[in-house]
Amino acid sequence: MIRGSLLAAAVCTCVLAQTASTPAKVDKPPAAARAETQPPFSVQVNEVIVPVTVTDDKGRFVSNLDAKDFRITEEGKEQKIEFFTRERNQPVVVGFLLDLSNASKIHWKNYQEAAIELVNVLLPNDPKYSGYLISYSTDSEVAVNTTQDAEKIIERIRKLKPGGGAALYDALWLACTSRKLVKGEPIEPRRVIVIIGDGHDNASKKNLNDVLEIAQRNLVTIYGVSTVGYGFSSEGQKNLTKLAEETGGRVEYPLEGVYKDVTGYLEKPSDEGNYALTVGTGGYASAIAQGMFRAIANVSGEVTTQYIIRYIPEGVESNKAFRSIRVSVPDLPNVKVRTRKGYYPGSAQQGG
Repeated sequence: MIRGSLLAAAVCTCVLAQTASTPAKVDKPPAAARAETQPPFSVQVNEVIVPVTVTDDKGRFVSNLDAKDFRITEEGKEQKIEFFTRERNQPVVVGFLLDLSNASKIHWKNYQEAAIELVNVLLPNDPKYSGYLISYSTDSEVAVNTTQDAEKIIERIRKLKPGGGAALYDALWLACTSRKLVKGEPIEPRRVIVIIGDGHDNASKKNLNDVLEIAQRNLVTIYGVSTVGYGFSSEGQKNLTKLAEETGGRVEYPLEGVYKDVTGYLEKPSDEGNYALTVGTGGYASAIAQGMFRAIANVSGEVTTQYIIRYIPEGVESNKAFRSIRVSVPDLPNVKVRTRKGYYPGSAQQGG
């Protein structure tokens, strides 16, 4: 019954994706000349690359802004935008990090199907898109190295089984240091990592600060599809959120609103009539499936709907190890702007 509901939800994925990525209509001043005429690979050594996502108060992507709508500061000093683009479906390399720890067992089949659907969406048999798979439990490994062939990753995901500890940080380190690069990254294509797990770590040699720094140095944007359900918590939730927010991504919680309506799931007295769903019914399975695929649509929509800003730092102290960045849209105070919080000068700006 769950598989049937998943298939039904899959049919709706395109609709969900369209809903998630439909540009919001935003009133703004008339557009000035765009700064997006420069060749995408004419990058100077000291240029800083900043992917930016803008959403309105309903979570819809705002995709009709121009360079003049943005204000960017480094260490509080305003910077001049040298390059700007809002082109949709920009080239990207996506790392899929899949949690195989014991904590994933309860909904493993659902997350396995969600991971497969996410691979299908983000690797659409187009040379602009590449991906790789890293699985982690007590140890982490590059299960499938960088490829444009989604089937290679999907085939491996279907064979994976959960069990053991969680070496999330080691998996992130592996993603930044031990997989095959695509020519041109991280400029074009960009680097993205999607973690499908609850964020906890009990087996890594690396720590949170280690992997956060290497992700920032490698210009990686991290997203999370959390396996934590309604009524539960994970000690790793705050770490998953920190990894995402510091690098310009975000975390989706597909099970967040499912269990609150399920009879008998949470251990507290309640009247039967207070719940809309019952465990084992088609409605329960469908709610889980819809939550999964909505998360997929939101992540995939955000990965492919970003602005890219580049600038050359001016008026900033050159001896700082880490430089903070802030991006805003002054004329639209109610929008949410997501981007990485800063960068390390001298980090490699382009892969081989």
